[in-house]
Amino acid sequence: MSAALTVDGLTIRFGGLTAVDGASFEVKEGEVLSLIGPNGAGKTTAFNAITGYAQLAGGTVSYRGTRIDGLPADRIAALGVVRTFQKTAVFTNLSVIENVLIGLHLRSKQTALGILLGLPSVRREERDLDAAARETLRFCGLLERADLVASSLPYGELRLLEVAVALAARPKLLLLDEPVSGMNPVETESFMKLLAQIRAQGVTVLLVEHDMKMVMGVSDRIVCLNYGRIIANGTPAEIAKDPAVIRAYLGERYARAQS
Repeated sequence: MSAALTVDGLTIRFGGLTAVDGASFEVKEGEVLSLIGPNGAGKTTAFNAITGYAQLAGGTVSYRGTRIDGLPADRIAALGVVRTFQKTAVFTNLSVIENVLIGLHLRSKQTALGILLGLPSVRREERDLDAAARETLRFCGLLERADLVASSLPYGELRLLEVAVALAARPKLLLLDEPVSGMNPVETESFMKLLAQIRAQGVTVLLVEHDMKMVMGVSDRIVCLNYGRIIANGTPAEIAKDPAVIRAYLGERYARAQS
């Protein structure tokens, strides 16, 4: 498989602190690659750099062979590289469907003048976007919540709504930052099934997650970071037995439970 994303020598510094130190990895087209590691290992910082929210001190980031480091976040998203955030980032004062319609804005072909004049093409597009938003909500299991104010959703459904907003932008590479954080086991199991459906649509996934049952169940490969450096890169089975990963992150109890 060709590489959808290539990260080469990624280095990010905040003052005198090196948050990511020369990290290199690839995400291949169509796979699910997970980044794991202790809190503060540099996982979300790497996400921020890939998606244009953090400045690189060194290295390069390429998407399908084209460098994207240095591009603003909206340009990167327009290329098909779309992310969610560690903390839920939805507009809680808007309805569920209004949130998804915001995610659909990249598809709009209308000009400001056309919108002001209320042209028939604008009305047709509004109907099409509403239908697309409802289909996205159906896909994520939130269609019955479409007209509710987002703030009324339980936390697990808020996380799903953020994924729905990201999917509305038609990502080719979807970066999920702790998507099941705060979910109960039933919700997590349901999300794993949703992730399989997302992947079946041809979307490549880069995942940051602490729920190791989920990570081991959905990942083709796993990259482990510790203190900003990659200490292991391999299949779930290889990572589960890697001594460096066990010492830095998984712990001996986890290793014994898997043996």
